Amino acid sequence: MYRVKPLLALILILSCPAALALESDKEQPIELAADSVDIDEAKGMSIYRGDVDVQQGSMRLRADVVTVHHDKRKPSKLVAEGRPAKFQQRSDKGPIKGEAKRLEYKINSENLILIGDAVVTQGKDSIRSDRIVYDRVKSVVKAGAAAKGKQRVHISIEAPGK
Repeated sequence: MYRVKPLLALILILSCPAALALESDKEQPIELAADSVDIDEAKGMSIYRGDVDVQQGSMRLRADVVTVHHDKRKPSKLVAEGRPAKFQQRSDKGPIKGEAKRLEYKINSENLILIGDAVVTQGKDSIRSDRIVYDRVKSVVKAGAAAKGKQRVHISIEAPGK
């Protein structure tokens, strides 16, 4: 029973309504900065390279390369790649941070998918796996097999009373 308690505690911490992303985030514009950009309107794609910084409301994403897929001239998906690519988002319970070799942000679903050496942390608690799906609005995390990953999930939870 002892091993179940830490897992349950992490799930509660990461899924607590008070830890939700700021409500206005999804209504904010997406802002990008990079060393260079290649825009191909015919393919509905733009590729940003070199110290790419993406911000939408309280979410910030940093990567070496970010590919933005467009649907009818509106962004529908961002794919960030880096060594590692990183994100941070403010919440009512403090910042939520994550990193992976690849981040996929599906704008309409609000899901951020971390692929390859993926880690999500909040405070001193963390979850690691080869694949993590993070719903940035509902603050719901799925990892390992639940996120269609192939590796086991590793969780670290701060000791009570610290």
